[in-house]
Amino acid sequence: MLKVTDLEVNYGMINAVRKINFEVNEGEIVSLIGANGAGKSTILRTISGLVRPSAGTIEYEGKDLITMSPRNIVKGGISHVPEGRHVFKGLTVKENLEMGAFLRNDKGAIQSDYDLVYERFPILKERINQDAATLSGGEQQMLAMGRALMSKPRLLLLDEPSMGLAPIFIKEIFSIIVDIQKQGTTVLLIEQNAKQALQISNRGYVLETGDITLTGTGQELLSSDEVQKAYLGG
Repeated sequence: MLKVTDLEVNYGMINAVRKINFEVNEGEIVSLIGANGAGKSTILRTISGLVRPSAGTIEYEGKDLITMSPRNIVKGGISHVPEGRHVFKGLTVKENLEMGAFLRNDKGAIQSDYDLVYERFPILKERINQDAATLSGGEQQMLAMGRALMSKPRLLLLDEPSMGLAPIFIKEIFSIIVDIQKQGTTVLLIEQNAKQALQISNRGYVLETGDITLTGTGQELLSSDEVQKAYLGG
């Protein structure tokens, strides 16, 4: 579904991503794990068209994403939940969800998708007319994910969905990610919470200062001595 080949991204003189290669197959949860500054968020921002690479290719269902605008990338079936959630403050929960459906033309199906989001995130229905800025961190994360799902993505990019959340919300967020996959959406997940991410992942890649250093199934990486020492406190 997604194939990244020899991708390089520079910020001025800084080589943030160095000739990395990875794939995401349809129906998978794939995790990119690594420390802060490893280049994880840059990769997602490049896939969604917010950052332009210095070299390499990104193919999505055989199409070259690098030549596409962010708008057309979303229309093509990729949705990005950024680190820090970035809900639209001053807009209600409902209005934030409406923004997620902004590019859709199938107006008749949008209401049923609102209902699906409220079914998946019941707290959002309770807060439907509340300013998004007044939600808790966990509720804002759910809103950001719900907003992304309103674009009906085939591939969902999640950047640090558990960051800054209380443990009860972290458990719930990971459970929802698994549910989203089971409902047919492919997920590319970036997480510092390596144990939680790998436990739900079909495959994973370990990123260190712009380079992929390890790859394997979620269970293989969980069992790796190197991953245990670096990310799992083993």
